[in-house]
Amino acid sequence: MANEEQLLTLEDVADRLKISVSTVRRWVKSNELRSIKIGNRGQYRISLEDLEEFLAEQESQQADTTAVATYKRGREWRQAVDWARAHTKYIVVIGGVISGLGKGIASASIGKLLNSRLSIVPIKCDGYLNTDPGTMNPIEHGEVFVLDDGGEVDMDFGHYERFLGVTCRFEWNLTMGKVYKTILEHEREGFYLGQTVQLIPHVTDVIKEWFFEIPGRLQADIGLIEIGGTVGDMENELYLEAVRQLRQEVGEENVLFVLLTYIPIPAGVEEQKSKPTQQSVKLLNERGIRPDVIIGRCAERLTEKIKRKIALFCNINKGAVISGLDVTSVYQIPLIFEEEGLTEIVHKRLSIYSPPQLLEWRKLVDRLLSPSGPLIRVAICGKYTNLHDSYASVIEAVKHSGAHIDGQVEIEWLDTAELERGNFSCADFLRKVDAVIVPGGFGTRGIEGKIQVIRYCRENNVPFLGICYGMQLAVVEYARHVVGLSGAHTTEAAEDGFEVADPVVCILPEQVGITQKGGTMRLGGHDVMLKENSRAARLYRSPKIRERFRHRYEVNPEYVARLEKAGMVFSGHNPAGTIMQVMELPNHPYFLGCQFHPELTSKLEEPAPLFRGLIRTAFERKRTQQASESLAGEAQE
Repeated sequence: MANEEQLLTLEDVADRLKISVSTVRRWVKSNELRSIKIGNRGQYRISLEDLEEFLAEQESQQADTTAVATYKRGREWRQAVDWARAHTKYIVVIGGVISGLGKGIASASIGKLLNSRLSIVPIKCDGYLNTDPGTMNPIEHGEVFVLDDGGEVDMDFGHYERFLGVTCRFEWNLTMGKVYKTILEHEREGFYLGQTVQLIPHVTDVIKEWFFEIPGRLQADIGLIEIGGTVGDMENELYLEAVRQLRQEVGEENVLFVLLTYIPIPAGVEEQKSKPTQQSVKLLNERGIRPDVIIGRCAERLTEKIKRKIALFCNINKGAVISGLDVTSVYQIPLIFEEEGLTEIVHKRLSIYSPPQLLEWRKLVDRLLSPSGPLIRVAICGKYTNLHDSYASVIEAVKHSGAHIDGQVEIEWLDTAELERGNFSCADFLRKVDAVIVPGGFGTRGIEGKIQVIRYCRENNVPFLGICYGMQLAVVEYARHVVGLSGAHTTEAAEDGFEVADPVVCILPEQVGITQKGGTMRLGGHDVMLKENSRAARLYRSPKIRERFRHRYEVNPEYVARLEKAGMVFSGHNPAGTIMQVMELPNHPYFLGCQFHPELTSKLEEPAPLFRGLIRTAFERKRTQQASESLAGEAQE
């Protein structure tokens, strides 16, 4: 310990860290922060060295993605905030008129245009009160995207990772649930020191601190902020106020506002209409924000007439009115924005320079738009098929793989719940497709339909990929019809009243007793060890890989030996060898299952190996089939 002149009181520490004295006292009493007692009254004192060591330990600890990112306001936090205030520039994307216009794709596309020389951190602001979307129904909210750090976030983060090539973090997704939870925790800790806690300034201050702290920690050049919802929604009012204040604090030259709006062409009128855009800009102006760029989502490129009209009534330069064209592929959007001159506008407005590098991107997009060769039909068989966004990353992974073969890829949809009800024949449907994917899911609805699909693929040599639940059900099907365990099932079905005689799939040991649903599964990136000379190892070209997981159940270790004796190969497992994570059938053209979600790390330039292998196998089989048919035809002639 240092001498007394170098010791700090609890009040000194609280003042340095801008936190309450009660928080410091709690650290001391729990022995997290070392201290000594001096004087007759036993007053606590902390050395500067011990304080810095404590803060360093706090910073090095892995972020708890199941809880709110309550900031440890230490030295590094202050340095991050100060750095962002001085160096980071911000692009804020806001939506108008209607939701679902593609703000996430627009944001990712803007980032794609700038990421050749600049580091970019995407931040998504959602207005709902959930801490995260992990427990939301996919049919209502779309896919839940899982990050490497285990965070469950909005599906827009899939666009960010695919377009920007970044590995996002859970704290980059703000929800009003997180924000309010942070405020309430601070208030209970006495952080506000008797103040009346209000929406402004306290809530907006917390939001702004996120805006500064996130890019500041990474020393990012650009903070790319997407505000969920549309202008006028009650849920996003505080976010809009926060970005208005942000512009005031860092200067107009360091913040650019982009408004994505809708330009309808009413039937019978056949003319682009600007009134919805004018109304959105008016609502935005009422909140003290004037857009620097307006992107008009439309079925056609915006005419010069409509651009002049929007510029006149919305007080913006005509050159800053950009076409947000309806496209066949979302990967066209960066190319269209570049053609419309958006990159130059951003460069000039923010005084930056980062010319886009889109040569390879353009080649792959051209292959997506103008494919040659045979048509490959890929069936996605699940129970959320009414909303394709439920399987957004699976769809994109299929498209990525299609861009790397000389063929066309088309997706067919099969609702396994309808198949279960006997509304159509499994064989009749699958006879027309070249490959099958059974993606992840939960619950028992449609489960027997999925098992029918898997059995058909196994018995008829149809290339198959089972993801998460799809792998588990492939194990159930094999146990029933090959091993001979007619009562084989998953214990997940037992929770819904099904009889499970042979639980070939069971709950993970660490999941037993957990009752909370949000953020409690086995989540995020984990290492997977692959068996030498297996198909999986050949596809990945590595004995060790890292993939993302989201599950509560696993292949029951007690049945692994019996399954392997019957011919199933478990070619991937966790480093401890206790959790089976990849399954394959060596005597099948392509029959693989994986406990992880390979679609989450797939990119246009580098498709996920398991998807690429599936599509490549289907393509080669189709090409061989066509060649045989051609030879047979010639022989008959």
